[in-house]
Amino acid sequence: MTKKTIENFPPSWFACTMGTGILSIVSHLYSKELPFLDYFSKALFWFNVVFFFFLLVPWILRWILYPKNAVADLYHPINSNFYPTLGIGMLVIAAGFIAIYGDIAAAKPFWFVGVLITVFFSVFTLFNAFKGSDVKLHHINPAWFIPPVGLIVIPIAGATIAASYTGVSRDVLLSFNLLSWGAGFFLYLALHAVAMYRLILHDPLPGDLIPTLWINLGPVGAGSTSLVNIAKVVSPSLVKIFTVFASFLWGLGIWWLAVAIAMTVYYIVKRKFSYALSWWAFTFPLGAFISSSYAIGNGLGLMTIYEVGFCLLWLLMVFWVVTFIRSLKTLFVS
Repeated sequence: MTKKTIENFPPSWFACTMGTGILSIVSHLYSKELPFLDYFSKALFWFNVVFFFFLLVPWILRWILYPKNAVADLYHPINSNFYPTLGIGMLVIAAGFIAIYGDIAAAKPFWFVGVLITVFFSVFTLFNAFKGSDVKLHHINPAWFIPPVGLIVIPIAGATIAASYTGVSRDVLLSFNLLSWGAGFFLYLALHAVAMYRLILHDPLPGDLIPTLWINLGPVGAGSTSLVNIAKVVSPSLVKIFTVFASFLWGLGIWWLAVAIAMTVYYIVKRKFSYALSWWAFTFPLGAFISSSYAIGNGLGLMTIYEVGFCLLWLLMVFWVVTFIRSLKTLFVS
């Protein structure tokens, strides 16, 4: 890793941790179909933990050695939206500790620190956008959904962590998880309307931002899983109702998946489509949607939804392998 790499180290690198982490989780969920997936998920999980701390080094060094570059990205109308990926990556690792190992104690440090980072950047990036002086219509794209996605992801592990406490602590944490889901999901809906306006009435997205169209699967998938997890803790009798509502979100995800695939193929065939770190947008959102397919399929006994998730798992693996190889080349060769 060169000085140039550190100087230009983009905040979007932690989308790699998000994508790798969710692949490990959904691989574990579907390991009852193919037992080898359990070994794969655990190996990938620990690789992701190590890789997270590896990426943390240049991220910190950039703030120390090249603060102007880091601050410039922080105030950039597009790049700033990738800063929350650091916190979200930690939330995904926390979810992995719980989903794969049932280890709440190990999950807690990642979750609490991830929450602080995610909440801070979710407020800061949108506060900066609301000032509006540097934001133009062409800056708007689905990457703007990342801050609210972080808020939606919080309850995936947070509901279980809250349930491990008693008394006031449990009450406060459960209330915070509900607040986080509500703030994140409805903020996503608001930004989604703005993004749709831009996509329909403005110039087409540049090729390197086309993968961000897949980000819509993130709030839908993570939102569904979070709802089910919250219901299990708050009121188990309502789990079925919450799962039915989550299935409606799942339906929106299927529609958007078709649109994302169509647009991606269109750009590959008709327009410029070259590698960029934005390719990681192919991974975490799809993985979150697979996780929701698993939860909804099992919760409602609908094997069709369950099997859709299993089929999409293999697409996620292809996306992850291709993107990871291309990203490593960028990291060590640039």
